[in-house]
Amino acid sequence: MNPFRRTPKDRDDAANTPSDTPRESTGTNDASSNAASQGDAHADPDATASLLDELQDTIRRLTSERDAAIDAHKRALADFQNYQRRAIQNEHTAREQGVRSVLTNIIPVLDHFDLALTQDASRSSAKQVIDGVTMIKDELVRVLGNSGVQPIRPGQGSEFDPTRHEAVMHMPAENVPAGKVVMTLRIGYMLGDRLVRPAQVAVAPEAAAPSPERGDQPSA
Repeated sequence: MNPFRRTPKDRDDAANTPSDTPRESTGTNDASSNAASQGDAHADPDATASLLDELQDTIRRLTSERDAAIDAHKRALADFQNYQRRAIQNEHTAREQGVRSVLTNIIPVLDHFDLALTQDASRSSAKQVIDGVTMIKDELVRVLGNSGVQPIRPGQGSEFDPTRHEAVMHMPAENVPAGKVVMTLRIGYMLGDRLVRPAQVAVAPEAAAPSPERGDQPSA
C-alpha cells in the first residue's frame, strides 16, 4: 500500500479542517474600489474643462479691467498736464494784456515828458516848468487811477490807520490830538483793495506829563 496515497477519509478530514492561513479581508478591496470611483469622478474631463473655462474667463476679465484702469489713469494724467499748460499760458497771456493796457496809457505821459524836454529852457520861467511838471503828474495820476491805483494821502488830523499808514516820526502840532496824523511825508498807494505801499506820516506825540514843582518834592 502506498503510504503517500490519500484515502477518501483523509480527503474528507482535510476539507473539514480550517486552514491556518487567514483569508484576506475584503475591506481593502472595498477601499480601493471607492478610491478608484472617486478618482474617476475627479478626473471627469467635462468638470476639468468647465473649471479651466471659468479660470480663463476670470483672467480675461481681470486683464480687461487692469487695461481699462491703466488707460483711464493715462487719460487723466494727460488731461491734468494739458490743464496745467493751459493755466500757465492763460496766466502769461493775462499778465501781458495787463501790462500792455497800462503801457498803452502811460506812453502818452512819456510823450509829454519828451515834449517838455524839447522846450528852450532859456525862454521858460520857473513857473512854466512847474506848471508843465504838474500837468504831466496829473496826467500820470489819472492813468494810474484808470488802472485801479489810488493814492493814500491822509490830511492833518486824520486817524492813524496802521493798515495803510506808517508812522516814521513824532511831530507836535497845534490843534492836533495825540496819535493823529500831522502831515504826510510820502504818499502811499492802493491797487483795488490791496496795499501797494503805505503812506509815511508824522504823528502827534502824547502830551508830556507836567514836572513836579521843586517845593512839592519830598525832603530826604
